[in-house]
Amino acid sequence: MSLRLGDPVRPGRRLLLTRGLLLPLGAGVWGPGPAWAGRQAEEPLADAVRGALSAAVAGAAPPRPAFDRIEDRLQYLRWLGAMSDRLKRRKSEAQTRQEFLETLWYESKRAGLEPALVLGLIQVESGFRKYAISSAGARGYMQVMPFWARLIGDGDPAKLFHMQTNLRFGCVILRHYLDREQGDLFMALGRYNGSRGRAEYPNMVFGARKSWIA
Repeated sequence: MSLRLGDPVRPGRRLLLTRGLLLPLGAGVWGPGPAWAGRQAEEPLADAVRGALSAAVAGAAPPRPAFDRIEDRLQYLRWLGAMSDRLKRRKSEAQTRQEFLETLWYESKRAGLEPALVLGLIQVESGFRKYAISSAGARGYMQVMPFWARLIGDGDPAKLFHMQTNLRFGCVILRHYLDREQGDLFMALGRYNGSRGRAEYPNMVFGARKSWIA
């Protein structure tokens, strides 16, 4: 029996890389309340890995997307409009929603992730609260642990509350865990949350993702 995206995952079953959920590189919580209390674990990084991750989180702010085909641009604009409508009750200001979604789309694609997956993860992790802090100390939309600023950033954890910085770190970290788990999304999500091998957190993210499929 095959396991489909969004099906409950029982312990011992893994969801491997699924078509449409992860893209080639380059290509919950609903209201006030505490952020999800999981956390990424600090682990030793080889120099090459540290260097690659540092390079991945560096760089300028997201550019305006450019498309070779008008069909691709129209698809992007339809996605932007649909997601803005769905996000309205969490972010009431239209310009804030647009900037958030434009940045999320860019950072997701940059890391080879599906935007709906990242939106689902944010819904579970922080309820779309920019300044959320978990009991473990994880920060921002994607609940990035402060040690990442020291390992691969400039050492300033306060910057993890900056929207684009938080989304970039979160997407790069999830991609790193996916690579470590050889494309096993179930295990990578567990590692992101600090609950590797347990089904509760991946199932929550898979369920939340359904709300953000265009």
